[in-house]
Amino acid sequence: MARHSAPDIVEQGQVSPGRIARPARPLAISLVLSLRPSQWTKNLIIFAGLIFGQRLLDPDAIIQSAAAFGVFCALSGVVYLINDVADHEADRKHPLKRLRPIASGDVPVNVALGVAVVLATAALVAAFLLRFEFGVVSAAYLGLLALYSGPLKHIVIIDVLTIAIGFVLRAAAGALVIAEPVSHWLMIVTVLGALFLALSKRRHELVLLADGATSHRRILQEYSPYLLDQMIAVVTASTLVAYAIYTVSPETILKFNTDKLGLTLPFPLYGIFRYLYLVHQKAGGGNPSDMLLNDKPLLLCVALWAATVALIIYG
Repeated sequence: MARHSAPDIVEQGQVSPGRIARPARPLAISLVLSLRPSQWTKNLIIFAGLIFGQRLLDPDAIIQSAAAFGVFCALSGVVYLINDVADHEADRKHPLKRLRPIASGDVPVNVALGVAVVLATAALVAAFLLRFEFGVVSAAYLGLLALYSGPLKHIVIIDVLTIAIGFVLRAAAGALVIAEPVSHWLMIVTVLGALFLALSKRRHELVLLADGATSHRRILQEYSPYLLDQMIAVVTASTLVAYAIYTVSPETILKFNTDKLGLTLPFPLYGIFRYLYLVHQKAGGGNPSDMLLNDKPLLLCVALWAATVALIIYG
């Protein structure tokens, strides 16, 4: 007897077109998966304010930063729920995203929206209780990314800029929750680094889906691999130059009382080049968090960079 894949079975009408032919998971587990806990590593940038604000040895600041991390994990989970509800029809045509709980039908749309409302309310209340300014930035993050799930992701260039600004808001929130000034250099490097990741992800989607790319995500028709490669090249150079200037700027040397941060430049150099290698030679880039956690050289590079920065600043 001939074997059929899940999409084949759906096309033959043997199961509902809204579901994938596989054993159903419990609703609670599917809801947790819809929050995408594997993506919460993106919120680690919250701790940048703690490290570069020289508060890493302050127990109160550590507790506040950890609470802020929890708030943004909840808010990013809300954003993923909203995005998956908005995209669930298109995701069913995607070779990977069709397995997501909402797209596959494991989590009903009304349940996902209900959980999003409850989780967003609880997270924002907690954010304002931590610190008013932190609450304002948290609300701005949720509002911006909710708009991204609607009209903003269909506007060329604005779509990737919105993703990058989301990372900037995370970094700013991490500084504000411990009452640290928001570093302009930190914001510049963050927005450029996030743009690099967002553009690489767009390129991966375009190459992976090939001729079916525009049917899954309309904005992809505005891009081409060549255009994205040009954008990535500009952002790559800008990120490295901005980081290099930051490490040797008089402001940085005065703040940390050292001129040794420039020695950490090889780590972002290797990290960015390694990421480009994975994007172009290994067809990676679709999920930056998974790439970071699963590629040992990249993970080691980030760990060594963080350890070296901490040693220089606090040593």
